[in-house]
Amino acid sequence: MNTTNLIPMYAEVFLLIAASAILLIDMFLDEGKRAITYVLTLAALAGAAAFSFADYSAGSTVYAFSNMFLNDPIGNLLKLFSYLTVGMTLVYARQYATDRGMLGGNLGGEFYVLALFSLLGQMVMISANNFLTIYLGLELMSLSLYALVALRRDDVRATEAAMKYFILGALASGFLLYGMSMLYGATGTLDISAVAHKIGTGTVDKSILTFGLVFVVAGLAFKLGAVPFHMWVPDVYQGAPTGVTLLLGGAPKLATFAICVRLLVEGMRPAAEDWQQMLMILAVLSLAIGNLTAIAQTNLKRMLAYSTIAQMGFVLLGLMAGVVGHSTANGAAAYSAAMYYSITYVLTTVGSFGLIMALARKGFEAEEIDDFKGLSKRSPGYALLMSVLMFSLAGVPPMMGFAAKFAVLQSVLATGNVWLTVFAVMFSLVGAFYYIRIVKVMWFDDAADTTPLALSFDKGIVLALNGVAVVALGMVPGPLLNACLNAMQKTLLY
Repeated sequence: MNTTNLIPMYAEVFLLIAASAILLIDMFLDEGKRAITYVLTLAALAGAAAFSFADYSAGSTVYAFSNMFLNDPIGNLLKLFSYLTVGMTLVYARQYATDRGMLGGNLGGEFYVLALFSLLGQMVMISANNFLTIYLGLELMSLSLYALVALRRDDVRATEAAMKYFILGALASGFLLYGMSMLYGATGTLDISAVAHKIGTGTVDKSILTFGLVFVVAGLAFKLGAVPFHMWVPDVYQGAPTGVTLLLGGAPKLATFAICVRLLVEGMRPAAEDWQQMLMILAVLSLAIGNLTAIAQTNLKRMLAYSTIAQMGFVLLGLMAGVVGHSTANGAAAYSAAMYYSITYVLTTVGSFGLIMALARKGFEAEEIDDFKGLSKRSPGYALLMSVLMFSLAGVPPMMGFAAKFAVLQSVLATGNVWLTVFAVMFSLVGAFYYIRIVKVMWFDDAADTTPLALSFDKGIVLALNGVAVVALGMVPGPLLNACLNAMQKTLLY
């Protein structure tokens, strides 16, 4: 074997070895020493981040394994935020998982190990340059997440959520795989860059290409949770343990965004006129149905699930604004805005679910909106933090959510789609209602429970830093926006 092939994927190799070692070490640990597994998991994330940061600093694009795997600025930036997201999730979920027996008994440290293997699948997806590599990464991520959702085997809701997620996830994977097989039939290659070249020559069968494209877009829409492929999102978000819900709704969104860029932007840019129209329909439906349905929810996790559907509508708007006619002049700005939006959404969502887990205790989930009544009287600091996160999701300045929405809308407006920009703004105003309702409940309603919140030191520090980041990156969005723009320009050569 040529070991030089491994150099671009040192982060993946390191994480694979670390996850396997942690699984073995955890077998010999008593239940009272599970903190060792926790620390080793965070150390593994830090180690992988060091490799990816070194590659990101180099700023080059390197191919390996006959062009099946690539190491580029887009991938390394998304991986860095994936490590951060999973690390924060594990910090927030540690006490929650312990209270519910997810880290003890026969389960051991599987929660941590499965989280690492799902992250490994996401890393493979992010760096894939071949249809087969994408599918392998997708299945590694999905199988780990199926197991995580079902980790509480004695919980009926979790078991039901796992069944729904497994069945619909398998359907989505089938859609994607069938679409990629059609593209292979039309182009005769599995290499993404070669697919773009073949389509650009105009020699492929248009009907087979369009047929495959429809199935690929449907599979991606399933993974993003876009309407009308959103039916699994609210049920799985509500039924899964909150710590697992965050593993579902956080880093996987970055990986799915990455394969949207790989498949559509890099692989099928010559057919952009076709897939951009599909994305526009998905975006419009997601913004309308996601925001309107969220208003009727009383369960906070379910409300945030419909919120996710609406937020993915904005990501799709950014992706469909890159090519205008045959011009790619708006490409780097539009795709970097969508990338920035994805990162913004993930960082804000991680904090929101972190606070849900902070209020939860043994035998009490704290997932109803009424459970947040009077939080300002119990813990003003955490009520302020939740308010910041809700304002960010609503797109209220100076939070980072506003900067993200503004960047995407600016890109859409540059395409000349004024009506689409106005539509997105109007439904953002609709969405602001249910976010502000949470703020109203926390500050103006009477508390049913006046016991102050007591959080562990690490969780309190990470939550505080999470809130500061949401405000700071909203007030000074330039560095992250420029990082996304530079990554797109270097990778897509715009």
